[in-house]
Amino acid sequence: MSSQAASTTEPIKVALVGATGKMGQHAIDAIHAADDMELVAQLASQSPLADITEAGATHVLDLTVPDVSSDIAEFAVANGLHTVIGTSGWTENKREVLQRQLAEQPNVGVLIAPNFSIGSVLATRFAAQAAPYFDSVEIIEMHHPKKVDAPSGTAVRTAEMIAEARQQVGVGPSPDATEHDPDHARGAQIAGINVHAVRLAGLEAHQEVLMGTPGQQLVFRHDAFDRSSYMPGVLLGLRTVASRPGLSYGLDSYLDLD
Repeated sequence: MSSQAASTTEPIKVALVGATGKMGQHAIDAIHAADDMELVAQLASQSPLADITEAGATHVLDLTVPDVSSDIAEFAVANGLHTVIGTSGWTENKREVLQRQLAEQPNVGVLIAPNFSIGSVLATRFAAQAAPYFDSVEIIEMHHPKKVDAPSGTAVRTAEMIAEARQQVGVGPSPDATEHDPDHARGAQIAGINVHAVRLAGLEAHQEVLMGTPGQQLVFRHDAFDRSSYMPGVLLGLRTVASRPGLSYGLDSYLDLD
């Protein structure tokens, strides 16, 4: 019965924007290999967005760059298309604008995923759970030198989740006696958490969350050695987004970790 049901189910019709990038190339292969999906359009970042609707897409996968991602999301929502966004740069202000757009399309789902690696998403969640028990928390994110944004979207998301978890139980900021740092040696401050970005040839995507309290240290580290590690998360997002109307921020919201 299950195979018969699968054969009569309409495939998820995906329009991929950002198909010419490295992530896009991996996504093309992953979608083609998925029995329940059909890749109906492959667009570059600057391609006409009308190509999406002309192809009959029901879902949009945005793997572009921050400068165009907002326009893609606005177009998709206006046309009633479920959207999975793997582009960084989605600040709180941009997310609020998108939520207002979604209020006019109550049946449309959008996922913004700072990271598609399920291992990375789990590491971030575990770090947020542990952070209230330690005096100090810092993040080091390490990526290849062609990455255009710093800090990474994953590091920003991790810092935000850690800060929220600590605030909920009244844990104060990490102790730090630094008074003079004109060159920002202590890194960026994201939600009160120090974040350090490394760009180094030979790396792909790596993150460490360091926690310390007197007498002990706890480190959460995740390493992605190849973009293929993101594809299970991409497919999970595409398969789930239509059943989660509104805006979801972070792939962890689809993992039912609670």
